[in-house]
Amino acid sequence: MALVIDAPKIATVPVDGGGEFPVRRVWCVGRNYSEHAREMGHDPDREEPFFFIKPSDAIVLDGATIPYPSMTRSVHHEIELVVAIGKGGSDIDPAKAMEHVFGYAVGVDLTRRDLQNEAKKQGRPWEMGKAFDNSAMIGTISPLAKTGPLDKAAIWIQVNGQDRQRSDVAKLIWSVPEIIGHLSRYVELGAGDLIYTGTPEGVNAVVAGDEMHGHIDGLHDLRIRIAGSST
Repeated sequence: MALVIDAPKIATVPVDGGGEFPVRRVWCVGRNYSEHAREMGHDPDREEPFFFIKPSDAIVLDGATIPYPSMTRSVHHEIELVVAIGKGGSDIDPAKAMEHVFGYAVGVDLTRRDLQNEAKKQGRPWEMGKAFDNSAMIGTISPLAKTGPLDKAAIWIQVNGQDRQRSDVAKLIWSVPEIIGHLSRYVELGAGDLIYTGTPEGVNAVVAGDEMHGHIDGLHDLRIRIAGSST
């Protein structure tokens, strides 16, 4: 088959120990920490999880400097545990879900909050608030064989050295196996999928010139800078 234009470049993420993880799709879980649900004005009860998606070319790797996103005056950081899927499947049994996990990484779901809030008010999709360029930040992936299941680990993000979000992945409303089980009922997961598992409380705005430092115990840190006005 002859392509009539050049094929898009495949997004990849470095792996601890060598090699690159090719990104297929980027799934995100909404409101998966009780305190974050409360700060966003929602009931934190254990309702069914819901999902949205980002394009694979929204991936930004550790150490990058990105421009401040366009068409917004309110960009928020959301620190998250990211799960990298190594084996696909449908209707995955949560008891066997970890067999499908390749590894974990630190991620930041960048959100154009003003656009998302306006979309919510008008009953419109969230894509312009969530699925924009450079909105899926991720650090080096640590294989599950090295980390073991991360059922409990401190998660935090600092901006310019100051704490913004600080919690523990043990506070996930829906655990990683449960998330995989739920999501795989709606879509067939594939090797190369990434799942951003939700963010704790403390989401806040970043501006040009800010430096973000994300951390989850046992994983590689993530550092991203937003270019200043002179860059």
